Amino acid sequence: MPIVEVNNLSVTYKTKTKRVNAVNNVSFAIEERDALGIVGESGSGKSTLAMAILRLLPQHITEVSGEIRFNGTDLLKLTDEKLAKLRWKELAVVFQKSMNSLSPLHKIGAQMSDVMRIHERSLSKRDVKSKIISLLIMVNLPERVYDLYPYELSGGMMQRVAIALSLMHNPKLLLLDEATTALDVVTQGQILEEMVELERKLGITRIMITHDMSVVASSCNKVAVMYAGQILETGLVKDVLANPVHPYTQGLLKSIPSFTGEKRNIRGIPGSLPDLSAPLKGCIYAERCEHAEEVCREMKPVDIILQGNRRVACNLAGGGKYVH
Repeated sequence: MPIVEVNNLSVTYKTKTKRVNAVNNVSFAIEERDALGIVGESGSGKSTLAMAILRLLPQHITEVSGEIRFNGTDLLKLTDEKLAKLRWKELAVVFQKSMNSLSPLHKIGAQMSDVMRIHERSLSKRDVKSKIISLLIMVNLPERVYDLYPYELSGGMMQRVAIALSLMHNPKLLLLDEATTALDVVTQGQILEEMVELERKLGITRIMITHDMSVVASSCNKVAVMYAGQILETGLVKDVLANPVHPYTQGLLKSIPSFTGEKRNIRGIPGSLPDLSAPLKGCIYAERCEHAEEVCREMKPVDIILQGNRRVACNLAGGGKYVH
């Protein structure tokens, strides 16, 4: 059984004048100890999807439907009290720009100790400090960081502190939302390598949300390509990145430079994301797709299952045959 199953998940933001369909009928599953990268340009709904899984979206302006099953339990049906026992202990997250989330007035150790005591009230001060120092060492930080203030740490060190916080209670599922975006390439690479090694040692399942294909290529086993609230292509990283089928996936890969093989021009995808508050008849990507035909504007595609359990939502995929 997959550790996470998302079935027909939809998220709608409500305003006084309109309803924005930020996530639309998204489904995917991830096995225990696996790593899934969810990739797409800004505004594709990736962070909304992550916040929906954690049930951190503001209830008064959002509507969430579908299923989010964690170890067989639908998180959307849990009471707040039961969810609080799962969140951070079994479900943890490293937020985008989380390096800015700590108080600049208090030392790292003091802040981490306060977080630990929320769930581990029976631990002594000595035990808490010992566990925190072991977490810092685990993410390749020196013991002295315990007594430092956030402003005394570099961006990479702060990101490691955020990762240490997320690992504090040995979670089964870890979500990282653009967790390495603000870092330089060298530091980003180091942290990704450390994350993969930590997951292997601790048996963690990871969902990595990013707009950077290179992050997915270097640290994930599977990938889901998201656009305008929908998942357009999923499969193993080695298959999808080497031979992308959906035109949007192809466009994303053409927009990043290649450091090996034949040199080619970098091309952006023309156009912009559609208005997610307006009804759409056909394929969500049709207006930006250079291969679109009339059927793409008239009929919504359904998932086609290709070799290797790859899934592609495209009317022209599968040997060029239309999907009816």
